[in-house]
Amino acid sequence: MIRCGLCGKPSSHLSSAVKVCSECLRLKPREALSIVKSSGVREGFRAHVGLPANPPRREGGLRCGLCVNECSVPREEGASGFCGAWVVRGGHLTPVAGWGRAVVEWYLDPHPTNCVAAHFCPAVTGAGFPEFAVRPGLEEGYVNLAVFFAGCSLDCVFCQNWQHKVMAGEAVSKGGMVPWVRGWEELVDAAMNPRVTCICYFGGDPGPHASFALRASKAIVERASETGLVKRVCWETNGVEHPGLMRAMARLSLLSGGIVKIDWKAWTPSIYEALTGVSGGKAVKRLMINTALVARMGRERPEIPLLTVSVLMVPGYVGAEEVRKISEYLASLDTDIPLVLLAFHPDHLMNDVGTTPRKQAEECVREARNAGLKHVYVGNVWLLQ
Repeated sequence: MIRCGLCGKPSSHLSSAVKVCSECLRLKPREALSIVKSSGVREGFRAHVGLPANPPRREGGLRCGLCVNECSVPREEGASGFCGAWVVRGGHLTPVAGWGRAVVEWYLDPHPTNCVAAHFCPAVTGAGFPEFAVRPGLEEGYVNLAVFFAGCSLDCVFCQNWQHKVMAGEAVSKGGMVPWVRGWEELVDAAMNPRVTCICYFGGDPGPHASFALRASKAIVERASETGLVKRVCWETNGVEHPGLMRAMARLSLLSGGIVKIDWKAWTPSIYEALTGVSGGKAVKRLMINTALVARMGRERPEIPLLTVSVLMVPGYVGAEEVRKISEYLASLDTDIPLVLLAFHPDHLMNDVGTTPRKQAEECVREARNAGLKHVYVGNVWLLQ
């Protein structure tokens, strides 16, 4: 059992990667975050894989506006932004793998997949048939093209896909010359496989790779329209992209029958920052803007939710209070927005906290429904203890 580095109270749900409890993060955010940053755990891992410890803030650096971090990258050749997806070459910021290319892998995943939106995705429900689904029920025999990007605008201590950081760091150190580099045309060709009905971008996060993903997705949607094929474009994202990018991403999902899945890490800025390594105040404001934006767009296509929000129920940090605040905000936008509460399992730097207790999940569901949300689901239920 670990003791909070600020109040000294012991807790079985306190992580050595964070070092302070959620109560101290809420009540004494400045002091608590100072202790979080002093641990050096996150910084040590990022230095090991070759990524900046924090979003660069070099005076006179090259500015990036793709996400809420708004990195100012040193002008030195090969210097990278926080995500590792953008580097300095010849005095300009460019994608680490070059224009039209990305550090990315993809694979085919049979329906139904372990998708955040599985409860209402057309691949499972047949919603939107025949325009957005190949049959009125489960699309048995069809597959999802899962597109996994290396690099992310956040640095979550509990990252379930932390290998993407290793891939991104290696790409930075080797000037993009790594085995996982692919061109956008290759992705389009893979997506046109007649068995593919969903193209889902995740990682990492698709936000830093928007120029690549949007270019490919536009071509996929155009070809699907010409051939009469169903090709739903979906995004699993942390939601801190520039609103202009979010709008473009959501538009392609809207047109194709896809879904924008935004993973909202926490409501309290200090808790968000402790878990993700970026400014929680800026991130939560951006999430409010982007969820409102996608919710408004979704009114054009009521038969399939355009927006769903997921929350990872991290023991000791993201419980009923955080879920209640997020749910109240979502309900103020539209009570029909689906909320998916995900069970946590220990991973990456936060491997000393157990899986989500069933009692915590029940409390979170109750708070979300009491806030007014009509569609509340629990994912990864097999992990609940």
